[in-house]
Amino acid sequence: MARYDAVFFDLYGTLIDIRTDEWSQAAWEALRVALNDAGAGYADGDEAKRRFDEELAREMSGHEDDRWYEPEYIPVYQRMLAAHGVDADESTARAIGWVFRHSTTSLFRLYPGVLELLEALGKAGIRTVLVSNAQSSFTRPELALLGLDKALDRILISSEEGTRKPGPKLFELALRREGIDAKRAVMVGNDTTCDIAGAASAGIDGIYLHTEISPESDPDECPQALLSCKGADYGAVLDFVLGRD
Repeated sequence: MARYDAVFFDLYGTLIDIRTDEWSQAAWEALRVALNDAGAGYADGDEAKRRFDEELAREMSGHEDDRWYEPEYIPVYQRMLAAHGVDADESTARAIGWVFRHSTTSLFRLYPGVLELLEALGKAGIRTVLVSNAQSSFTRPELALLGLDKALDRILISSEEGTRKPGPKLFELALRREGIDAKRAVMVGNDTTCDIAGAASAGIDGIYLHTEISPESDPDECPQALLSCKGADYGAVLDFVLGRD
């Protein structure tokens, strides 16, 4: 008999194997080019980065008392264009965010067995819910590229909800939208703080996957998790959730 009615999943390092470098000079140069293609006139990547930092700080203003507040970057890109006299709509800003993300990414793929796991859970009557710290401007396209937008039953992205893990609010939102008690859900993730401890703060059990991009300070096994796996061991996850372990 299944232990849970829903499985909450982290995304990057849990379902998607990815390598990014958001702070490389090449990334900021790519952002500059995208902004200028839309009508701005940034002189170099450094200027684009300075303006990004300024506009992000403005987006964070007024939320200093909320340690888990997650801003949306779309208004940041819009104001970066507005600073150069360009009135940009949301679709233009999303396109710029996507260019920036693409320029930072050197590896992007599903871990083997992801879609099979989600299908098996669905056949068992178990809901699959994404609970991710991410920016919708790039995460939505990435989900679509890999087919996860249709494979998951529900998607919660921190920038869309205005709150991030490990705070409890994002988990509580997922529970409320699924209409289930915390004891009927389990969180699967590769970060002991954001995923396992965060879920626990909302009363949710955790399954820890120690993958290549887990935080360097994270141990191979997480004492707080009910199950710890070396790598993306979806077979072990499925057996545990279905009570076959």
